[in-house]
Amino acid sequence: MNIKVRKYNKKDIAQAARIWNEVVEAGEAFPQTESLDEAAAEDFFGSQTYTGVAENAENGEILGLYILHPNNVGRCGHICNASYAVRSDMRGQHIGEMLVADCLEQAKSAGFRILQFNAVVKTNYPARRLYEKLGFTPLGVIPGGFLKKSGDYEDIVPYYKLLY
Repeated sequence: MNIKVRKYNKKDIAQAARIWNEVVEAGEAFPQTESLDEAAAEDFFGSQTYTGVAENAENGEILGLYILHPNNVGRCGHICNASYAVRSDMRGQHIGEMLVADCLEQAKSAGFRILQFNAVVKTNYPARRLYEKLGFTPLGVIPGGFLKKSGDYEDIVPYYKLLY
C-alpha cells in the first residue's frame, strides 16, 4: 500500500470524523467524550494549527489523522500538543509512526520548540512504545488522571520532545 501523509482538506471531513469518533467512542485514549458530526468536525479540524491525514494514495481512503495546536499561550506558546488517530483496522502498519514523524516536521515549521503530550494513558502501550522509540521523554505518572468510558480511572504519563 502506498501511504502518504498530507495536509487535511475539506473533502476529508467525513472520513476523518469517523476515525476520530472511533477513538472518542472507545473511551480509552482521548479526553473528548462527544463525537463530532460533519459540521463540528470541519470547525474542529479547521481550527488547528495543522491537521494532517494519512491517505492510501491508491484509492484516497483516509487511514489516520493528527491535529497539532498550541499547548498553551503567551510565554508557553512555543509548546505544542498533538493527538493521533488511526483507523482500527489499519493499526499495526506504522501509520501512527508516519503521522508522528510528519507532525514533528510540521511543528518545527510552525515555530514550536517543544511537543508535549499531556495525557497519554499509561496502558496505551503501542503509543508509549512509539513515542519512546521516537525520542520522547516521559515526565512521570499522574495517578488516576484519565477517566475511562468504563468509569474506571487510569494513570496518565505526560511526554515531551524538544524540536530544536
